[in-house]
Amino acid sequence: MIIDIPDGVRLILNEMEKSKFECYAVGGAVRDSLEGKIPKDWDFTTNALPKEILKVFSGYHVFRLGEKFGTISVKIEDKIYEITTYRKDSDYTDFRHPGNVSFTSSLNEDLRRRDFTVNAMAYNDKDGLIDLYGGRSDLENKILRCVGDPGQRFSEDALRILRALRFTSVYKYKIENNTSAALFNQKSLLKCIAAERISAELNRILCGEHAAYILKDFQDIIEVIMPEIQPMIGLTQNNPHHDKDVWQHTVSAIYNIEPDPLLRITMLLHDIAKPERKTTDRHNIDHFKGHPEFSALTAEKILKRLKYPSKFIDTVLMLIKYHDIRMGGNSKQIKTILREIGPDCFGKLLKVQKADILAQSLNMREEKLARLDCTKKVFDSIVKEKQCFSLKDLDIKGSDLIDMGFTEGKEIGKILNYLLELTIDNKIQNDKQQLKQIISSLFTPV
Repeated sequence: MIIDIPDGVRLILNEMEKSKFECYAVGGAVRDSLEGKIPKDWDFTTNALPKEILKVFSGYHVFRLGEKFGTISVKIEDKIYEITTYRKDSDYTDFRHPGNVSFTSSLNEDLRRRDFTVNAMAYNDKDGLIDLYGGRSDLENKILRCVGDPGQRFSEDALRILRALRFTSVYKYKIENNTSAALFNQKSLLKCIAAERISAELNRILCGEHAAYILKDFQDIIEVIMPEIQPMIGLTQNNPHHDKDVWQHTVSAIYNIEPDPLLRITMLLHDIAKPERKTTDRHNIDHFKGHPEFSALTAEKILKRLKYPSKFIDTVLMLIKYHDIRMGGNSKQIKTILREIGPDCFGKLLKVQKADILAQSLNMREEKLARLDCTKKVFDSIVKEKQCFSLKDLDIKGSDLIDMGFTEGKEIGKILNYLLELTIDNKIQNDKQQLKQIISSLFTPV
């Protein structure tokens, strides 16, 4: 069969062939091409040694950072392509990296060390598709299967466990039985993986079109990297506003929000403290008072442990903290929240609240959505009309107070915040002259 490949890819294959070396496009690019997708990246495997690759592309801009692992990167126009010598890996010492890398002259040796059959196919125009492990058949049948013994593949590199879940979430593969069994058997190896690698894969799992399937059927594996979710599973919510247990509600909320890592992580963690906050009243109705604040505290510990960026964490915590607050068309309330979280975060909060509502029971759903729609309209008006809800919006600055004779920094801050509160309460206009008059009538410079 013929795969349509870009000019830069064909150039590399042709240059290697002219120099009498074997060279194939390999891995994800071949897989995506067979599915009719346009690959983002093209990688190559070859029997040429790194020094020989360098010689072939001596007239091009090359990068040698991966040379000791057999990889030379070549820049063709504005794209960078990685060309790697056929390898066979030695024993893995840390469940992630081989103890050392040995080069081989065998394409078969190189392909057999790869993770899944759908990633173990190679291609060039001369030889066509090289499929030694049934990857094309598995691709057509949407089956994810390890190359060789799945237990060995996962013990070599435990991150492959999460990669399997990610492929299933993104591409809706069905995990082959032996591969699935090995996933559960080897799940504890995830504790050996760097937090940054786990968080990167978790983001992609959660943003997959079929993330809900993963969270329902492979929750035991997710628990290894996030044990805090375990008490949520099966925890009933005997409350008119809920018809699912906490974990089912969480999965539904994730499904109901756009596939943005920040938003989906927020929905994953927004109710994580409900188990510890559950109480039942004398009418046998369950309540979870204070769970947003406690969920934010738990989420902070989790996200810091997984090494998420500070700004990402701060935004998620703010969204969790406010996710359950009831809003409507009250301009003062909306401005007060805007003062705390800013318009960008507020826009995300509206999405979070909608996803939360859609994951609840039908009880009062229409009223909740109508109230949320009203909130959005008021919010949009505030932003469009550039109404004042923060100190930077005030028509008076600290420098103006200094000109009026105020010198104490704390006093200036106190005055400005007082004026902001009056403005948010609509008790005064955001007008410099009026603001100065109020200052003169209420405050005296020290």
